[in-house]
Amino acid sequence: MHLKLRIILVIYAFVFLFAASEVDARKIEIGNDTAILDNLKMGGYILYFRHGEATIGQDQPDLNLNDCRTQRNLSNHGREQAQAIGDVFKKNPFPVHFPVISDPYCRAKDTADIIFGKENITVAPILASIEKLKIESLSAFEKQQILSDLTKIFETPPARGKNTVIVAHTFPPNVALGEIPNLGAVIIKPKGSGNGYEVVGRITSEELIRWSDKP
Repeated sequence: MHLKLRIILVIYAFVFLFAASEVDARKIEIGNDTAILDNLKMGGYILYFRHGEATIGQDQPDLNLNDCRTQRNLSNHGREQAQAIGDVFKKNPFPVHFPVISDPYCRAKDTADIIFGKENITVAPILASIEKLKIESLSAFEKQQILSDLTKIFETPPARGKNTVIVAHTFPPNVALGEIPNLGAVIIKPKGSGNGYEVVGRITSEELIRWSDKP
């Protein structure tokens, strides 16, 4: 009986320590990423944002990138998210290279417009191909071509002392930048043409807002 009790206590202790380590690891991850945000003030990075929450409508089979009615669009909450991130850039401005780069989908363009202003946005049609990566029937050749084109963007350093900002889509799990929450950001360190890039941090919109509110 005493042996069984001892085994149960050991199991509970193990579970508790595992859970605690998970929490600690999460704290470390957030802490490191917010430290990276401070480094952004020096320039040299790419901030890749996913668009805000988009639950209005759906992408139609005859989707037209010039017609928002054929697409899934920002919800009111998605617009509020974008406005909050816009406030972050006003309170704690990173040195941004303008124009900011947006995907041609309406939900990405609208997110970028709300944050930075329509006059500060340029559209990169190649970013629309990110959505194709979610097609199960996509050939390996097509997938590799898309990823190669995106790598050329992600490995290109911004102007000296500036950061490039991109607003586009999430990726499939374990592909390129991976899954990104609504208006979450992936922080990329470009290594130059032909040298690839490094993902140095990830941060949610909530964490970014908390960082901007710190003294």
